[in-house]
Amino acid sequence: MKVLVAGATGAMGKQLLPRLAADGHDVVGITRSEAKLDLVRELGATGVVADVLDPDQVARVVAETEPEVIIHQLTALNRPFDVRHFDRTFEETNRLRTEATDHLLAAGRAAGVKRFIAQSYAGWPFARTGGPVKSEDDPLDPSPPDGIRQSFDAIRYLERAVTGADWTEGIVLRYGGFYGPGTSLSREGGEQTKQIRERRFPVVGDGGGVWSFVHIEDAADATVAAVTRGRPGIYNIVDDDPAPVAEWLPAAASAVGAKPPRHVPRWLGRLVAGEVGVVIMTDVRGASNDKAKRELGWAPRHPSWREGFAEVAA
Repeated sequence: MKVLVAGATGAMGKQLLPRLAADGHDVVGITRSEAKLDLVRELGATGVVADVLDPDQVARVVAETEPEVIIHQLTALNRPFDVRHFDRTFEETNRLRTEATDHLLAAGRAAGVKRFIAQSYAGWPFARTGGPVKSEDDPLDPSPPDGIRQSFDAIRYLERAVTGADWTEGIVLRYGGFYGPGTSLSREGGEQTKQIRERRFPVVGDGGGVWSFVHIEDAADATVAAVTRGRPGIYNIVDDDPAPVAEWLPAAASAVGAKPPRHVPRWLGRLVAGEVGVVIMTDVRGASNDKAKRELGWAPRHPSWREGFAEVAA
């Protein structure tokens, strides 16, 4: 199939392009930089240059390449993560989840794209009530903290736009927290790894917030599966082992050779990291991958972050 990947040179794109090519697809990758065209070719795809926030450029690229499938993997995670100013950190990513989504959908509709796959997130948007692990049918948070609301709204916008497109097969993949090559928790030492090693990533309160992770290679495998499998809708792409912060964070510290994380009370966590930081560390829910396993025929090769973290740090 002819597959157009927006976000071809990000951490996910670098995993996705060679997998799609190996699966026999004719792959085109969008990049914003002429300098990255050689990288796109090395990854097994044809590169095209476009500003995805420019509707005319997006329309031109889609019309010229005539893809059967568009995969939207656009993020902008190039600034240091500041949990106290969460929405500021994700400001450009939020534009990509709203404006760029609209441009890609409009161009895809004009070109008759059969399937549209987009990246979402399973890490913190679920309602903070009920059990610790949520399915795709469970509601999202009706009252997210103010500091995360813009990012939450952008995620909701993307999911509604893609699954509500009745002219194509819209699929949303809610990935868990990435780890592995090119991510913030990686062997080469991403930002999260650095924070853990410098003991700047404490356990707040009881550390009861449940996180779901996925190795980026497993997430890429699931995305390739979604090109030809699965019904329109939303899928949680996570490993088999959602776990509270109080459990996974000390294990991550041990894996990267760091001292155990500090423990701070909720009141101090609120002063240092704001309400968003406290919520993420104490109240969020994890995600179930049952639907993805059943309908995409996918299973993570790293079923638990426990072994996965150790492999990444080795």
